[in-house]
Amino acid sequence: MSFEPSFKINSIVTNNKIIEEFKCGNAGGMRKSNETNTLILISDHTKNFYDDKWYGNILHYTGMGKKGNQDINFMQNKTLAESNTNNVNVYLFEVFEPKKYIFRGRVKLISDPFLESQKDADGNYRSVYVFPLKLENEENLINKDFIDNNKLIKENKIKKISLEALREKAEYEENNGTSSRQVETKVFIRNPYVSEYVKKKANGICQLCGEKAPFKTKDNVPYLETHHIIWLSEGGPDTIDNVVALCPNCHRKMHVINLEEDKKILLEKNNEKVSKVEHEMIGKENL
Repeated sequence: MSFEPSFKINSIVTNNKIIEEFKCGNAGGMRKSNETNTLILISDHTKNFYDDKWYGNILHYTGMGKKGNQDINFMQNKTLAESNTNNVNVYLFEVFEPKKYIFRGRVKLISDPFLESQKDADGNYRSVYVFPLKLENEENLINKDFIDNNKLIKENKIKKISLEALREKAEYEENNGTSSRQVETKVFIRNPYVSEYVKKKANGICQLCGEKAPFKTKDNVPYLETHHIIWLSEGGPDTIDNVVALCPNCHRKMHVINLEEDKKILLEKNNEKVSKVEHEMIGKENL
């Protein structure tokens, strides 16, 4: 008889409870238990090292190995890669706040792992294996509050990062596409590095009306809001050449009226050269 965990879907447990329940190790993102014949995956969204992302209902989970190129045959990479044939049951936990592990249920590998370029523990680019995973229970939706709280935590952490470092991180992240997932409704997981870079670059000046931010925050920072010139819901990218910093009034104007002339002004101001893709997107909207 195969092992069945007692945890309820989306229940929050401690690391010690995971160890006790699955009889697995106490650390790492991939933990194999021979006693329960399970593989435990931890997708920790509080850390920036591994780049796990959701694309709709598919999780792209980064494999094992912190330095150098990853090996598909290395330890639990091999276990996960063969999980559809080796009879090992794979279970996922997500972390949005430190030490709080959300049990998401059983996941299955839905296609072959593929290689992607990411930075290792020393900041050097290397090849990693990404595993496309899907929850067996597709109706298992995450609470939107977890994502919103995690977003705030990340935004607060990166406020002190330099403009140059923000741009480097934003440009690296934008190559992987916009992450989204199903919660109560579909939510786009906006890149906080892009948002913070754009606001810092604007230096307190609205990129549409050219006026100073209407007020400052409690931290004495000029208040501007980030806006996607071509909306994410319309296929626009979450990248620094499609995101601008606007005063609240102009931001509301863009969402209520969304004039083509304003979009073109913002694109021209935001880019030395408007990309062909962006021109095509605007052209489609005019058809």
